[in-house]
Amino acid sequence: MGVILAVATTAVLSGAVGLLRETASRPLTAEEQNLYVQQDVARRWRTWPTTLVFPQELEYVGLARTQQYAQRIGIAPEAPCRAGTDAVVGSILAENGCRTLLRATYVDQTSTFVVTVGVAVMEDVEKRRTAVGQLGADNRVGVRPVAFPGTASESFGAAQRQRNAWIGVGPYIVFSTAGYADGRTRAAVSPEEITHSELWPTAQSVAGRIAHALGAEPAVPRCTQGNVC
Repeated sequence: MGVILAVATTAVLSGAVGLLRETASRPLTAEEQNLYVQQDVARRWRTWPTTLVFPQELEYVGLARTQQYAQRIGIAPEAPCRAGTDAVVGSILAENGCRTLLRATYVDQTSTFVVTVGVAVMEDVEKRRTAVGQLGADNRVGVRPVAFPGTASESFGAAQRQRNAWIGVGPYIVFSTAGYADGRTRAAVSPEEITHSELWPTAQSVAGRIAHALGAEPAVPRCTQGNVC
């Protein structure tokens, strides 16, 4: 009986040591750290409140190196990728596994410029890269504007879009489109005026700030159980 108990005790102790080895905190490998970053970035569109994805106010530096800010007018309901983009863009997004589209509209501090930003959520980084490679460089198409009645954006529609662009980060494609709050159409504004206007730098700054936040690397724990190994 003593021999049996000794053997049983040894087996229990061996199992406990093995369990401790499995559950003990250890340093994360480079591959695990990279995976942590990818997963954290990829879930932000659904774990962050929409007011964090699209902040109420975004600061940026204007052409004269002066501090400017854009104010959020409103956030649109989540939409299918095809519904919130032009047909050619929507087809590319859908073919590459676009999950959903988030959109919000901003105006500059003088309420002269209107900017709609759209965040297309792709299945993964590879699908995003493939889609980006197929989008081309046609600045007439992209995300569809979202206007909010009773605000400076109410006259901002498809005909009022002066330019469209996009930037890829993580599994996201961040689109932007901009125009004038007074309802001027693209056809009514000369290319030279757009070139020397602060309209497009404003749109790029607003979309860039949103893209930067979505793709920023999080603080990565050093170990499997926090920062203590």
